[in-house]
This record gives sequence, C-alpha cells and structure tokens, in this order.
Amino acid sequence: MQAHYVPVMGRLPRQLSTQEMQLFASVGERQVVAPGQAVFRRGEYGRSMFAIESGRILLEFAGDLPDTLIGPDEYFGELALFVGNHARSGSALAAEPSVVYLVDSDAFEQLLQHEPLQMARFMLRSFTYLVAREQQLIANYKRRNEDLMQTLDSLRQTRDQLQLARRQVCTDDLTGLSNRRGLYKFLEGAGDPRERGQHFGLLLIDVDRFKSINDLNGHLVGDEVLRAIASEIQSAGRATDLPCRLGGDEFALLTQVSNRQELNERALCIVEGVRRLRFSKSAPKLAVSISIGGGMCREDGEWSVWYSEADSAMYHVKDSGGDGAHVVT
Repeated sequence: MQAHYVPVMGRLPRQLSTQEMQLFASVGERQVVAPGQAVFRRGEYGRSMFAIESGRILLEFAGDLPDTLIGPDEYFGELALFVGNHARSGSALAAEPSVVYLVDSDAFEQLLQHEPLQMARFMLRSFTYLVAREQQLIANYKRRNEDLMQTLDSLRQTRDQLQLARRQVCTDDLTGLSNRRGLYKFLEGAGDPRERGQHFGLLLIDVDRFKSINDLNGHLVGDEVLRAIASEIQSAGRATDLPCRLGGDEFALLTQVSNRQELNERALCIVEGVRRLRFSKSAPKLAVSISIGGGMCREDGEWSVWYSEADSAMYHVKDSGGDGAHVVT
C-alpha cells in the first residue's frame, strides 16, 4: 500500500506548532532511529507518544487505514498516552535516519502542570483528529466492536473533561466570573463584529474599605461579599459582555454600549445594587459600597490604555469618599 500524507482542512493533522515542538523536546527523551528500525509495532502496549525532530516515520495500519508518512515537527502514538493500557493500532518504522523525542506520561503530566492552556489546545486538536479517524474506520468497515466503542467513549469523556478544565483555567474559583486569563482570551477576539452602533466600554469596580470588612467580620464574610458583588456585576451585563474578577476586591465589566450615558447608567445600576446588599445571617449590620471608574474604549487604544483611564476615574471616586461612579468620555 502506498504511503501518503493525509491533509485535514489544508493542514497536516499531526503538525506541531513551533512552541509545541519546543515543549515536547524540553521534556522528552531524544532517540536516534536507524532506517527500517521500529519505534513500536502493532499490538504493543505503550504509554508514550513521539515528536519528530528530523527524518521521516512510516505509520503502517495493516489495511485498517492508509499508511502514512510523516516528517519533522509531527507527532504520533498519542492514543496510547491519552487512553493508557491500549494496544498500538499500527507500527511506526523509520523510513530514513530519524531523531524523535519520546514523551511518556510523567513528562506529559509535567507539561500539563506548567503549560495547561497550551496543552489543552493541543489535546483538543488531537482528540478531534482521533475521533474523526475512528469514525472513518466505522464508516469504511461498518462495524463497531467493543474495544473501539470503549476507546471512543474514553476519548469523548476525556475531551469533555478537558473542555471543562479549559473553562476552569479562565474562571475565578470564588465568584465564577472570568479571571485575567479569561479576560485576555476575550480581548483576543475583541475585534470580532459587534452589534450595530455598539462600542466597548470598560468599568473598573473596587470594594470600599474591603480590608476593614475582612478584619471586622472575617474572611468568610469577605468572600460572601465578593460573591454577592460579582452577582450584581453579572446581572448588570448582557450576554455579549464580560464580567471578570481581576484579583482581590477588584472587578471589571467590559460591555457593549451605544454611548457614555448608557455606560454611566450601567455603572450607577451596579452601585445601587451593591448598596441594597444585606447579609442578615453572617453580618446583619454590614453595609457595603463600591467605587466605579469607567470610560469608552477607543478603537485605536488597547487594554493598558483603557485600564489606565478607567483606573484614574475610579480613584477620583475613591478620593471623594467612594460609594459612587465616575465615567469619562
């Protein structure tokens, strides 16, 4: 059977980015493979994947799938790493002098801990390709054996768990709002088309005298206050907006509005909502207030500029005693 490349949507499905290749090389075991030498054979059990530095590797699938010839900056053998205790579905042979990096489960776990977002993207892409390949097998041979179904189910469950983990990476544990990482991811798509006549506005929200709240009432009450304020901010936004906790008692709302007046009304709505908060069980005498600074986000600006302008407006409120909002043009 003739070996060939199988492109997916204009790109090689096994192609690694430069950053991914560098990550695997940094933790993998470098191996030199002579022509004709097997990296592994069909039916062997393994718990590792491989990334190619140089040379070419022939993947033989014994008729189940077309044989595939892959080269530098591509990877293979990942199913055994992801699923574990899984027999190799094909053989991998060096077609020419080659150098590969063996990445075992411990090395991959190390990458997951230190580069979770990068590895999440890699695994989601890999799972999509693996599921598509297994579905192609089903369509070609019109059969579903028990091992294949277990593999598909394992892949789907792992993909679902990974998608959840990816969302958690961008979510603040205490409030459920986006965190800074989620904000930066949102900003990457901030140039996408918005509703007609709408512009981005930014509100920065800071809790007044939050240290005193913690000192007098305890950190559990402080956490309750932060969750309650997060709920007010989320309620003031729309589905297209991004409420987030930047850290500590600092929040932000990146919102689509038609003008400064609408942004100011949204800020005042949050201020009033927080004023009405009561904590009858945990701190019945506690009254909470916030300071909000905001401004319209100029299209020729960037996050640091938007933040600086809103931050200055917020400290204008702070210097005046807090419990209010100040929105600049």
